[in-house]
Amino acid sequence: MTTCSFLSGAHGEPMAGTAPTARGWLLVEHPGPWAAKALTGSRGLDPAVGGEIERRAAAAGFRATLIRTPGRTTPSGRSRTVFLVWTEPGGTWTRRLEIAAFEDLSALDFAAAAGPRPPALGEAYDEPLILVCTNGKRDRCCATAGRPLAEALGTRLPGTTWEATHLGGHRFAPTAVVLPDGYVYGRLDADTAVSAVDAARAGAMLQAPCRGRSTWSRPAQAAELAVREDIREDAADALRVAAPEPHGDTAWTVRVDHVDGRTWTVEVTARPETPARPESCGKDFGNPLSMRPRLVTPAH
Repeated sequence: MTTCSFLSGAHGEPMAGTAPTARGWLLVEHPGPWAAKALTGSRGLDPAVGGEIERRAAAAGFRATLIRTPGRTTPSGRSRTVFLVWTEPGGTWTRRLEIAAFEDLSALDFAAAAGPRPPALGEAYDEPLILVCTNGKRDRCCATAGRPLAEALGTRLPGTTWEATHLGGHRFAPTAVVLPDGYVYGRLDADTAVSAVDAARAGAMLQAPCRGRSTWSRPAQAAELAVREDIREDAADALRVAAPEPHGDTAWTVRVDHVDGRTWTVEVTARPETPARPESCGKDFGNPLSMRPRLVTPAH
């Protein structure tokens, strides 16, 4: 059987505009094993508590994700590390806290924590994080491609690298997100992943393997990356993206603003990719939608 990631790469499927949408991230250490629906199905977690935390976090703009240090699949017996992250340009932050049990997250006020002002939780964490999707229960490509990458990065970037349960876009495996900026990357190798983390430390991002900034919707992600490519801009917080104006179900007009005052208008169209292929291993064949941006006005 040919994998979804092989078919996506073989057909040259564009990655721009395929990042998961999340202004914030809730990262909870859970060594595993992980289920396909991680917070409600993984061994050792109460599904009712997991479902409640996932819903409350999502309502506040946080994507709840389980993480573990590379290679760890059995409980360590110690407290759990939790990261709460916000990705909006000009207002990114990461807070790290330790909890004794998963159920302790029920006491967190996610709505109060959301936004560009860091909450008074735990302690500030100033280093980038890179999360590599490795959950083979979601898609086998994440296991076969993601785990070797996570292991390599665990050696080269210890303390910075975590395995994650789900980042979407299995067909772009190995895929990873660098936080707190929220830029998501696909078809990575270890050298490129290290470069992405180095760029984040310098306040920048990498354009070539980027799927988009999770802060924005899919059309907005594609519009931002189109402007970045046009002006060769890699400063992470240089651009702001307005809410896309829809034209039916498959087209949008998007305004992109630079912090220096320049503004662009980008037309984005969703196009079904051909030939048909599965968006994830084990799913039926279909035509995944790619976001196709076109700059219609120069900077002004």
